[in-house]
Order: sequence, then structure tokens, then C-alpha cells
Amino acid sequence: MNTSRRSKRMHQRRTRDSKRSAVLNMVSLMDIFTILVFFLLVNATSTEVLPSPKNITLPEAAAEKLPTRNLVIAVDEKIIRLQGTPIITVEDALKGDKNTIQRLYNALKRASLSVRDITDKKGVTIMGDQEIPYHLLKKIMLTCAGANYTNISFAVNQKAAEG
Repeated sequence: MNTSRRSKRMHQRRTRDSKRSAVLNMVSLMDIFTILVFFLLVNATSTEVLPSPKNITLPEAAAEKLPTRNLVIAVDEKIIRLQGTPIITVEDALKGDKNTIQRLYNALKRASLSVRDITDKKGVTIMGDQEIPYHLLKKIMLTCAGANYTNISFAVNQKAAEG
């Protein structure tokens, strides 16, 4: 049987197309990876964010240094916490004429033995509400210094640069 030129062409095309393998379009794949890498570079910052309890309003300051990994002492209007664990009430801490808070001192001494992997150095970060009295803040700092935590930092909200 004689076949037409058209049917021969169709047969050749069918056999040629069946021998080809699937082709992956790399252009769209590269676009997705480029966007992904750009997103990760923009969002990968070296800043350390401290967990902020809801009942503490931090003061604002023009902070220049980034926070380091330290023990965190959170002070609100009612209670003093070390790493989230309640230590003593503010009322009890303000009682007496001593310059140190004994229960906080004991907790800091225990923490120096048990959490060596959390801290970079012997340091603490005090997250104090902006309304706490200076006398209490001074007692906390003296207690930290007495427990050999001499690298004391304060957590603040960074104020926008003026200019």
C-alpha cells in the first residue's frame, strides 16, 4: 500500500517525539532559588531577641550594643524572676536595710553551677519595668555583683536614631 507524504511525515514525527526524553525548564527553578536565597539573607540577622513578658514595659534608649546570651532577671511591679522562675516578690525584696537580696543571691549562685552552657560569660541581663524604683534596681545590681556576675546589662527597647 502506498502511503502519502503527509502520513510518512506524521509517522516520522511520532517516532522522533517518542525518542525524546522529558526536558526540565531550569529558568523558573533558578528564579525560585534566587528568591529563596535573597529572603534568607535579608532575614538572617545576628541579633538576639530577648523574650519580653507581657507585664513588663521596657524603657527606651539609644542602645548600640547587641544583647548577648546571659541569665535574664525579669522585674515587674510584683515579682522578680530568674530565667522565668519566680524568686521573690518586690515587696519582700525592698524590706530590710541590706544591700543584697538573699534569695536572688542564692538563685544566682545555683544558676552559675547549672547553666554554664546558656551564658557566654558571667553576665546577667536585667529586664526591669520602667516604673520600678531605683532603690530596687540598685539592690539587684549589688546582689548580682556579690554573686560574681559583674557583666550587667539592661534590656531596653531601641529608640529610632534621630537625625
